Amino acid sequence: MTDGRYVLRDGGKERVLVLETLGAPPPPRRRRRRSRETEADAAPAPLPLARATTVRAFAPFADADEGTRWLEQAIAAEASVDALLDEGVDALNRALHAHAVASGETAPQVLSQRRALAARIGYGSGEEVASGEFSAAREVDVHAGGASRRRQRAEELRPQERIAAVLGGREQFDACETLLLRARADLDAGREREAALQLRVGLEALLTELKGALTDPGHEEDMAALTAHRHEVGELANQALRGDLKPTQLDTLHELLATCERVLRRRRLLKG
Repeated sequence: MTDGRYVLRDGGKERVLVLETLGAPPPPRRRRRRSRETEADAAPAPLPLARATTVRAFAPFADADEGTRWLEQAIAAEASVDALLDEGVDALNRALHAHAVASGETAPQVLSQRRALAARIGYGSGEEVASGEFSAAREVDVHAGGASRRRQRAEELRPQERIAAVLGGREQFDACETLLLRARADLDAGREREAALQLRVGLEALLTELKGALTDPGHEEDMAALTAHRHEVGELANQALRGDLKPTQLDTLHELLATCERVLRRRRLLKG
């Protein structure tokens, strides 16, 4: 996306996303691409760094003292830190999605907290925040987590083993895995209509691909429940084609997608 300020409005709340590229190299001259000799130990060219600042324009502080109190409360608990970081990442992903659709980009980026090199929570004057600056801020660790080192290692190793198997041609992903990932990404981003449409095809693929995949009571129970609610998923998708989903339909969407994800998660754990 181009550097600048973007206004995001949602439910009466207004946020401003400020994008700035730091240390960017000069734009290349328009010329025909040519290969050139290079040394084996040549250092790669430095990469530019993008800074994204999400400003809560809907909740200004009366003065610096109020901002200081808010900042102290915001960083006091891990839950509030995570909520604010998620809010910032969601705003950035919303802008990236809009850019991808508007430009016809077939491989849009989706970012997470852990993709950030650094993260800060703070406050500032209108002039400061408009340029991505602040009056006071605290840097927070986006890579911190409460899981034990052994558990973290197991969580990291398991997908690596499967990645190696897929890339090596010993295994392949089921279509439902990709489809349900897209449904989850849409739902988390607030794109409920798209999530409902993805869930329809994702569920159909799951019921076909994972039928009898495990000899496990939990698997059989979840598959039976999904089969019984198959028509509801179709109704959600039909409503999504007509317009926004109703609150009760959103609850159903969340519940059924979570059940699909539980089926996939159980299969990964039990089959290794």
